[in-house]
Amino acid sequence: MKRRTALLAGGAATVLAAAIVAGGVATSQAATASKAPKAAVAGGAPYIYSDVSGAKDPVNVMKTTGVRAFTLAFILNKGNCSPIWDSGSLNDSSKTSRINKIRGAGGDVVVSFGGASGDKLGNKCKDEKALAGAYQKVIDTFKLKAIDIDMEAGEVPQSLKILKALKIIKQNNPGIQTIMTLGTGTNGLVGGEAKIPAQAKSIGSPVDNWTIMPFDFSGNDSGLDHGKATITASEGLHKQLKSALGGSDDAIYRLQGISSMNGKTDTKGNVTVTNFETMLGYATAHNLGRFTYWELSRDNGSLAYTKVIGKFKG
Repeated sequence: MKRRTALLAGGAATVLAAAIVAGGVATSQAATASKAPKAAVAGGAPYIYSDVSGAKDPVNVMKTTGVRAFTLAFILNKGNCSPIWDSGSLNDSSKTSRINKIRGAGGDVVVSFGGASGDKLGNKCKDEKALAGAYQKVIDTFKLKAIDIDMEAGEVPQSLKILKALKIIKQNNPGIQTIMTLGTGTNGLVGGEAKIPAQAKSIGSPVDNWTIMPFDFSGNDSGLDHGKATITASEGLHKQLKSALGGSDDAIYRLQGISSMNGKTDTKGNVTVTNFETMLGYATAHNLGRFTYWELSRDNGSLAYTKVIGKFKG
């Protein structure tokens, strides 16, 4: 399973995020209606970890690459089941400003909960009702059309609680898109993640998209062809989802997604632009619902990786 670090695409050293608490602003500033088509929200939305140095201006990226949405990371827990950006308060003025600028340029955002480190809502909220309440607070604050649950680093054992919370969210927010992002082995979900599709089925699955993170591969992806490895992992997920959820091949592929990593991975692997093109061809041919990557600031000066994502229509 991946670690959410911020290695630059050229293989530079890891940059640690600064824990800067910004002053709060009125949440109504983030309520600007999005002009982006709904499908674009979950489709190709590169992650932005905004406290990494060298982060690129998303509005300029939109103009250059064709990307219409971004996934903002991460929402964590403060105190007793209270959502907070990992960089500061929920009403962080820099986040609100970024969301408003993206929407003002015709784009939209997904907000991601969880990640590899920090205090997770899934672990600290006592039950699914409390957890759904925490998710709902973020949805209401930023008028979201899609949320991403990046379930890793100790939150996986809480998967049933999280799924039940997402079911409440789906009931209370008609039309919202729910994304489940999970670590993977080279042949599909492994360990605790492997049981999650069946758990979802048991409660009437509230997940609109199942996205895998096909890199690191439990600490060993050195020397892999990440284009081929991603396809193998996605085909493994396909078999698991079809077995757990039922349905046609086409219907299952449309539930699937890929979240790769541009450049050097955490475990000495290397994901190239050519690998991204291979993934794009696969995702397009199979009508996958999502194709994204970690992380925008890691892209090179010409935004070569992001330009591949910009071709994905979802």
